[in-house]
Amino acid sequence: MTTKYNSLKEFYPYYLSEHQNSTCRKLHFIGTALLFFILAAAFYYSNYWLLILIPVVGYGFAWVGHFFFEKNKPATFKYPFYSLASDFILFFDLLTGKERFSSKK
Repeated sequence: MTTKYNSLKEFYPYYLSEHQNSTCRKLHFIGTALLFFILAAAFYYSNYWLLILIPVVGYGFAWVGHFFFEKNKPATFKYPFYSLASDFILFFDLLTGKERFSSKK
């Protein structure tokens, strides 16, 4: 039986449980940081074609983390919006020290 999440608040603990590997967390962080860098560069240089790189970079780093290190299927496939929001929450939680990069396993 698959759990159905009805809110981001319900989903986020599940999201964290799927991101226990420290390399996976680091790759998510790098991908999200690069996403912000690309976004800023696109607007600074008025080169909006750079925005095409955002999903490639954001998902690319995350999916490498899941498939090769975490060894699970990204939550993006079942919960795309909650997963995207959770990516940003985790990024800022890691940035501020609320979450750690080190594995909890």
